[in-house]
Amino acid sequence: MGKITGFMEYQRETPEQRPVEERLKDFKEVYQPMDERKIIQQAARCMDCGVPFCHSGCPLGNLCPEWNDLVYRGQWEKAWERLSATNNFPEFTGRLCPALCEEACVLGIHEAPTAILLIEKTIIEHAFKNGFVKPVLPSRRTGKAVAVVGSGPSGLAAAQQLNRAGHEVTVFEKNEKPGGLLRYGIPDFKLEKWVIDRRLDVMAAEGVRFVTNTEPSADLLKAFDAVVLATGAGRPRDLPIPGRELKGIHFALDYLMQQNRMLELSPDGSEVWGKINAKGKSVIVIGGGDTGSDCVGTALRQGAEAVHSFELMPMPPKARTEDQPWPFWPMKLRTSSSHKEGGDRFWSILTKQFKGYNGNVRSLETVNVEWTKPSRRGERPQLRENPGTAQEWHADLVLLALGFLGPETDGVIARLGVETDERSNIKTGRGFQTNVPGVFAAGDARRGQSLIVWAISEGRDCAFAVDSWLMGSSSLPQRAGVDLTSVKR
Repeated sequence: MGKITGFMEYQRETPEQRPVEERLKDFKEVYQPMDERKIIQQAARCMDCGVPFCHSGCPLGNLCPEWNDLVYRGQWEKAWERLSATNNFPEFTGRLCPALCEEACVLGIHEAPTAILLIEKTIIEHAFKNGFVKPVLPSRRTGKAVAVVGSGPSGLAAAQQLNRAGHEVTVFEKNEKPGGLLRYGIPDFKLEKWVIDRRLDVMAAEGVRFVTNTEPSADLLKAFDAVVLATGAGRPRDLPIPGRELKGIHFALDYLMQQNRMLELSPDGSEVWGKINAKGKSVIVIGGGDTGSDCVGTALRQGAEAVHSFELMPMPPKARTEDQPWPFWPMKLRTSSSHKEGGDRFWSILTKQFKGYNGNVRSLETVNVEWTKPSRRGERPQLRENPGTAQEWHADLVLLALGFLGPETDGVIARLGVETDERSNIKTGRGFQTNVPGVFAAGDARRGQSLIVWAISEGRDCAFAVDSWLMGSSSLPQRAGVDLTSVKR
């Protein structure tokens, strides 16, 4: 908790965003710093709620009331210690998490919840600035070697925890630099890449070894005592409709990855190159989730003439509805910083076909749809096209942001003989172990496309399971409610 009466004295405040006309000129982070005095006031709003539902709302089980109270009292180093006890990378979640904890905040029943995400980010940045973040070296080495395949948030979390348990950890990354989706899928205006590099420097100092530009062979992985597959869910969902073969139609991640690589060569964003460029074009983004939003912000910064965002589902309500009561995560309208920068959003719209000229996309046809409520429990809503709503839209560039189907299974997963489930995710039993002894899986590769906070949580739990399997028991922290103590050889 913070100040007992704090929630009555202070209103919720969050950082201001840089002016749109300013931030569209670069790829720097959108949010401006906030005065420390105001941060302390926001921490003071954490009420003495008795049962902190924010704990259960957070997949990491973050001890939010504890570090809120410590911030309110100005005890920043202790706040960092409590935060880092459950979260390896608050600098990532503090920027990218949708704040499940805030929707579960007791204060949020009647008014705006505690600004937990803001406080989390402030704690970690204060910790780095003041030298609280130091390499954590294991007290002893076990003589065991573990390979982690994939360096996204799940792989990094597993690697850091296993290294702290005393194992020799090598992280393999197929791209040029570690970071996975954090580096190559998330735009800089949400996460500047120096934030990743700063953390990687700490992990390297702790003893974690990174090997890039490498997809390890089965023979190479046999040299390790255990393997963690954290390859992510990078196989995109396609839209197989007439005209899909036309040029100018791309998967969203291909577009975002190209832009991120370009910024590595031209940090100021002045140099624009590549086969996918929105400058001067009419852009349509199909898919209204976070990835679609990232495409909108990127296209606007590249100088798109117009940007439209299409979503098949209906427009969500602006506030929590009665059928989604507190403390459950509500399906409500969320507007990202990219949506505030320009472009138009359309809901309940189905793309029927693409049209082109000389092999290039020039337009697409859509129809408005309605979703009928299921008549019986367990049935899915049904989609119905509305007659007379057909429409043609000009498009020079179409970006498909329709989510992901699962991990790419034709690489290391196939080489190791790892089984996948009916959704093509890596199949595991209790304790994150696959059908191959000593091979474990965590993150999106195991659970399907999900949140970064869930990836970190899975990486931590998987590390506990691996350590238990290697050593017979584990002293690594274990998330409340998850029993992995029986994981044995």
